[in-house]
Amino acid sequence: MADLTGATWRKSTRSGGGGGDCVEVAGNLPGLVGVRDSKAPTDPALTFTPAAWTTFVTGLKVGPGGR
Repeated sequence: MADLTGATWRKSTRSGGGGGDCVEVAGNLPGLVGVRDSKAPTDPALTFTPAAWTTFVTGLKVGPGGR
């Protein structure tokens, strides 16, 4: 399990203000990007390499079919 001590979490800009389904990302740790559910901050978080996270976010922006 990755050490997320010192992680600075930020909510997705796509998250609504109502406190519902929110994703938080911590990108301030060397060699690691953490992702967690803001409703369950003490539950385990997902972790990605910065390269894998960039690929994931780019895929979201590009959309289905790579267009």
